[in-house]
Amino acid sequence: EVQLVESGGGLVQAGGSLRLSCAASGFEFDDYGMGWFRQAPGKEREGVSCISSSDGNTYYADSVRGRFTISIDNAKSTVYLQMDSLKPEDTAVYYCAAGPPLGFGAGSAFLDLLRNGGMDYWGKGTPVTVSS
Repeated sequence: EVQLVESGGGLVQAGGSLRLSCAASGFEFDDYGMGWFRQAPGKEREGVSCISSSDGNTYYADSVRGRFTISIDNAKSTVYLQMDSLKPEDTAVYYCAAGPPLGFGAGSAFLDLLRNGGMDYWGKGTPVTVSS
């Protein structure tokens, strides 16, 4: 059974930090690109960040670049999202997802897939609330 289980969300003040984790199981983790997308009430889904499980290449949406850091531990089949300098507009439910292998230069396309529901697997999400 495929599972992606997110954790680490919560309530934080603006300027604060959170670290999200996503534990994956039930599929060949190394064969997939991994990413995070978020959805806030009344807003469109947004692809936030992605990472290649084979070479660690990363890509970020403009809205989070410089504040968020994605990382991966292949031995634990776990993806992380370190979120610093959080803003109220970062408030959303954050989802982890697995999709096609992330090739060089394909980060923007992968974020599009995250936004458009083109992933193979995804978790149930973890809520993040940033207060002003």
